[in-house]
Amino acid sequence: MKNALIDRFIRYAKIDTQSDASNPECPSTPGQLTLANMLIEELKGIGMQDLSIDEHGYVMATLPSNTDKDVPTIGFLAHLDTATDFTGKNVNPQVIEEYDGNDITLNDLHNIVLSPSDFPELTGYKRHTLITTDGRTLLGADNKAGITEIMSAMHYLIEHPEIKHGDIRVAFTPDEEIGRGPHKFDVERFQADFAYTVDGGPLGELQYESFNAAGARITFSGNSVHPGTAKGKMTNSAKLAMEFHSHLPAEQAPEYTEGYEGFYHLVSMHGDVEKTELTYIIRDFDKDAFRTKKENIVTITEQMKEKYGQERITLEMEDQYYNMGDKIKPVKEIVDTAYQAMKNVDIEPLVRPIRGGTDGSQLSYMGLPTPNIFTGGENFHGKYEYISVDNMDKAVHVIVEISRLFEKQA
Repeated sequence: MKNALIDRFIRYAKIDTQSDASNPECPSTPGQLTLANMLIEELKGIGMQDLSIDEHGYVMATLPSNTDKDVPTIGFLAHLDTATDFTGKNVNPQVIEEYDGNDITLNDLHNIVLSPSDFPELTGYKRHTLITTDGRTLLGADNKAGITEIMSAMHYLIEHPEIKHGDIRVAFTPDEEIGRGPHKFDVERFQADFAYTVDGGPLGELQYESFNAAGARITFSGNSVHPGTAKGKMTNSAKLAMEFHSHLPAEQAPEYTEGYEGFYHLVSMHGDVEKTELTYIIRDFDKDAFRTKKENIVTITEQMKEKYGQERITLEMEDQYYNMGDKIKPVKEIVDTAYQAMKNVDIEPLVRPIRGGTDGSQLSYMGLPTPNIFTGGENFHGKYEYISVDNMDKAVHVIVEISRLFEKQA
């Protein structure tokens, strides 16, 4: 199966599907539709049924039940787009057979090296077949590895009808990386009782808790005057922005937090004397702590308005998604079944919260409880991204085993 996984993944990875937050259309980039149409043809080719693709690039298909039992309908989802953090154009995957545990030169010309000294987890991949970047782009294993694994699992189940299962629905969605994946997803049309996103990282990841998330944009208006005659006249908006940021707790930033700890993350800062804009994301697992963080942003804004004038500062803040654990815990048997599936194929589950969001964060609040399982990748969103083909193969078997277990339990 490994060669088939490699071929399928590389075929997907070479399509530029990087999303674009500045474009309000869905999908936000044409490459996502290119991949979506390719997947429709492949789904048809392997024998999937009820194929559909809408104008927004949402792909859905069904593997019909092969049992007389009354089995819940399971969904498996992955997203078409790749991250905006680093270029996804002209991806050129490199296959490393039987990785020896040493440095991997990604790009001789630019001396870009993937090294265990920088990424110690690499030592755990000795003798694995790895797929890396060539140092110039991201790889796109987030989430084309998930697409590959779902497609491969469906193909495997079709070729092995002796494995009994209920109806299985699959979906591939656009624009997850810019937070819009579920926005036009038709849960009712999908007709699954619950689903799994195949969008995690290292082997064994099983996640059913995510952040509560909000975004904030604070704009500071200044008054630019020639510095030689600025006394008593100039208001420097960049300095106002710096003052605002100084009021946030320094230790509550991504670089200082882990596990269930929340944070304020300054995503961007740009401006000059006349106008400066700060963009933040605000994250916490605990609802009360999340609320407190948002209230703190409001409080600092109001205090600075009192100090410098109401017209000097504007705040825009909105919630983005919520902790999916609140919706999944009442049906935690779907997590327990995935846990058992991993154990059955000799994988030690790593149950831990997602320090981010997946489509499942929003889908769970849309009536489709959706935990997340691993793909086998590391270092997503950058030039050091890589995926273990060995672990991709294991992800395929987990999908198959989840499907088998629900039929067996019915």
